[in-house]
Amino acid sequence: MKKSLLLTLALVCAILLTACAAKPAAPSLLTDNVLTVAMECAYAPYNWTQPDDKNGAVPIKDSPDFAYGYDVMMAQYIADKLGMQLEIVKLDWDSLVPAVQSGTVDCVIAGQSITSDRLQSVDFTTPYYYASIVGLAKTGSAYASASGVADLAGAVCTSQINTVWYDVCLPQIKDADILPAQETAPAMLVALDSGRCDLVVTDMPTAMAACVAYPGFTLLNFAGGSDDFQVSAEEINIGISLQKGNALLGSINGVLSALTVDDFTRMMDQAIAVQPLSE
Repeated sequence: MKKSLLLTLALVCAILLTACAAKPAAPSLLTDNVLTVAMECAYAPYNWTQPDDKNGAVPIKDSPDFAYGYDVMMAQYIADKLGMQLEIVKLDWDSLVPAVQSGTVDCVIAGQSITSDRLQSVDFTTPYYYASIVGLAKTGSAYASASGVADLAGAVCTSQINTVWYDVCLPQIKDADILPAQETAPAMLVALDSGRCDLVVTDMPTAMAACVAYPGFTLLNFAGGSDDFQVSAEEINIGISLQKGNALLGSINGVLSALTVDDFTRMMDQAIAVQPLSE
């Protein structure tokens, strides 16, 4: 009986060892000297897709296209400072956090707010941009002269899915008719341009870029007034997300610590100036 039990245990151990040996270890993103960065490549001026490498655009993995914008500029700056090659991976907005969590990419640089909810899932660097909240309406519309949130009452509005703009800001508008959230920032701008809504809420860089691409838009900035959108600091601080415990966090923070708010502004202005629809 004991001999039979020992043989059974030996067989189980052999099977387990064979299974472990047959499953290769996942390659370490930290040891390949490539900074793999995920973004939408569809969120100007933070990031967008273009057909060539103009202005220093970077190839998108598994695509004939290239990515550029503020996020790509920042990613390239960080990669250069760390002595790494840069690789851009294009993902949908809702796929960004899961990609970081699974270790598929090193980090996400995609205009993400550093919210407490996201911090439960991923780590964030110190901010690499500070984005104030604004609105966009069509010039000449009933809402184009709004001087505060109260003046937006009753507006048909929308914004991008899973953003502070949609989840926090739109509900602050009295009697708002809030349409379903849009999958991308370009989609919400099309909704406004086509007349499907009266108003979209977004951040300042996105709105500035939109006004270049859509000259018929009016930017509504209530900052400094008594009737602005109420958001916390965490909701307008934009950071780089990484997998919990990723050793790159300290290295990237070290690079960011050498940059100032003026540096961020200068880089963002450059991105806005060369976004595809501004030319």
